[in-house]
Amino acid sequence: MANPPVKKVVLAYSGGLDSSTIVKWLQTELGAEVATFTADLGQGEEVEPARQKAILLGVKPEYAFVEDVREEFVRDYVFPMFRANTVYEGQYLLGTSIARPLIAKKQIEIARKIGADAVAHGATGKGNDQVRFELAYYALEPDIHVIAPWRDWDFKSREALLAFAEQHQIPITKDKRGEAPFSVDANLLHSSSEGKVLEDPAVEAPEFVHMRTIAPEDAPDTPTYFTIDFEKGDAVAIDGVAMSPATILTKLNQLGHDNGVGRLDLVENRFVGMKSRGVYETPGGTILIVAHRGIESITLDRGSMHLKDELMPKYASLVYNGFWFSPEREMLQAAIDHSQQMVTGQVRVKLYKGNVSVVGRTSPYSLYDQELVTFEEGAVAYDHRDAAGFIKLNALRLRVKANRDRRAKG
Repeated sequence: MANPPVKKVVLAYSGGLDSSTIVKWLQTELGAEVATFTADLGQGEEVEPARQKAILLGVKPEYAFVEDVREEFVRDYVFPMFRANTVYEGQYLLGTSIARPLIAKKQIEIARKIGADAVAHGATGKGNDQVRFELAYYALEPDIHVIAPWRDWDFKSREALLAFAEQHQIPITKDKRGEAPFSVDANLLHSSSEGKVLEDPAVEAPEFVHMRTIAPEDAPDTPTYFTIDFEKGDAVAIDGVAMSPATILTKLNQLGHDNGVGRLDLVENRFVGMKSRGVYETPGGTILIVAHRGIESITLDRGSMHLKDELMPKYASLVYNGFWFSPEREMLQAAIDHSQQMVTGQVRVKLYKGNVSVVGRTSPYSLYDQELVTFEEGAVAYDHRDAAGFIKLNALRLRVKANRDRRAKG
């Protein structure tokens, strides 16, 4: 059954050539009224020009939505994810993945507000983002009409796209007329570079690709020390100064930048089935996850820590694959958040030429008992003689198996 004609659509809009072309394509090819949503996620660029450009393209001023969502992004998406120490395929801190559900949520909110019957995004048909956007749309608004122009329109080349843009008087900057050396996605958590000069995984990424960090070899010859305070698993202060979530991540980004921290050259497995090579920079996030594990090391007991480590790959896959609004992610989040009730205290961090180390940790809820672990004899709640029975009980199955194997060999 064909979808009914679209009357009004909310587009995730960056202000760039591709999304600007989508605005005109929606207007001219589908006859739809377009509303745009531009999120300030801390990408490092002003977002007001995007609003003005949308208006220039025929979007009503009251339908050119711009919102600073940096605090919401870190507080409600980044921090919950980092409570789980989330890493995809052992390395990737999910900087792009975690931003998509927030953008999608805002689009759905706007669609409800203005009575739009559709939402649209500019993700390509080969990547993960199309999946992340659309799973979020459907989870929040099951009957919404989703438009993915890169899967639907007839443009076969960049030249055709540029011709359409010129035909409809869409401003094209000089740097957009040639082939970009690589594509970039950025927000307060990270920057992601992919494509073109990065497509051959055997070739080292050129230095000009990196935009969030200096090269580790150019970092200071003396280490940088500072403290991070945590409350219930979330960072709340740096060097004793209380800060908001976005302000903390901004500060950690600067510290990481100055010390060459957070670079990653990764070949990952996309949800859609192919492998891709990306160069990621997550300076503040890299520091944060190391520090978080540091405070957990003295506040979580062994069973809780190990269970969290078992759950984390599943949580990471859910975020990477676009299932942020799924019931299973919310179930895992509830368990993770429960584990963080006593994850409070201070971690001392050392940065040096691309490396992050925890060099001190304290907590009012610490489980570390110096009297228990000391090698000196004393009146402690541990009797060395208890170890013999403990070891024999744990060895029982090994001894039974060894006796069986001996009998089997005759």
